[in-house]
Amino acid sequence: MIVGFIGLGTMGRNAALNIRRAGFEMVVYDIRPQSMDALTAVGALPATSPADVLERSDVVVTMVFGPREIEQVVRGENGFLTISCAGKYWVDMTTSSPKLMRALAAEFQAKGGGPVDAPVTGSVDAAIRGDMTMFVGGTDADVEAVRPVIEAMGELRRVGPYGNGYVAKLVNNQLWKIHAAAIGEAMVTAKLAGLEPEVWWRVMKGGAADSFVLQHDVPSIFAGHYDPSFPIALCLKDLGLIEELMTETGTRNELTRATHDRFKLAGERYGLSAGEMTVCKVIEDDANVALRVAGDWLAPWDVVHAADSKAGVR
Repeated sequence: MIVGFIGLGTMGRNAALNIRRAGFEMVVYDIRPQSMDALTAVGALPATSPADVLERSDVVVTMVFGPREIEQVVRGENGFLTISCAGKYWVDMTTSSPKLMRALAAEFQAKGGGPVDAPVTGSVDAAIRGDMTMFVGGTDADVEAVRPVIEAMGELRRVGPYGNGYVAKLVNNQLWKIHAAAIGEAMVTAKLAGLEPEVWWRVMKGGAADSFVLQHDVPSIFAGHYDPSFPIALCLKDLGLIEELMTETGTRNELTRATHDRFKLAGERYGLSAGEMTVCKVIEDDANVALRVAGDWLAPWDVVHAADSKAGVR
């Protein structure tokens, strides 16, 4: 099985490296040619367009910024639909619009292909280690055909038919972003009331307020870098998609909208490339409080894959 991979950003590059580590022959493409270097250095072959990747692969994995980019991959001038899709599988890991993606999948399927959605949750360290969680939708036959590729990147969690993966990812990120914004308010309140940040963090873990965000992301506040591996630009894209989905379903969204506004403010103050947890820095700065804690806080992007660790690679 030859695997193609399109979109070699922070998450995609590491996910693709794990597919290559699993022994698959690979063809890769990114609109930034230099982004292919890490994969071609380990034997992957470069391609010139999405259509070129699809033509040379059995399974193509895509992981791009958002709806506009993935639509270009499929419907664009050199996209999938410009060639035969017969007998090909497409696994999309992009955080995108369920409505759009169901339409794209139907077009891919009409040309003979098998679409599977598998958006991921987790951070760049999970992509490096190869233990990302993927919300996987599609027919049983299509999912089983691509299972070895997905499991090379992490854990497969079935969510039903195609499109449900995007829904699961959006509501997952909805809770993640709301909690991220709330953590800043809780931490600053605790410190102003006499409870130091490190003590607060230690006693919150394992209790009713615990979450992945609290466990994984608070150290980026302590370190003061706020995790730029997931920038505010991506947070705002996701929150826009979440609000779009809630509008489509007619769901009340006061908490989500307030969170979106807080992230917009963080982007205005600190820039769209600032780390996701700068949503908490807004509260720090307004209260004239610093939540720095001395310590050796391992940054997510400094995590090393087990195979590289054994080989002494950094």
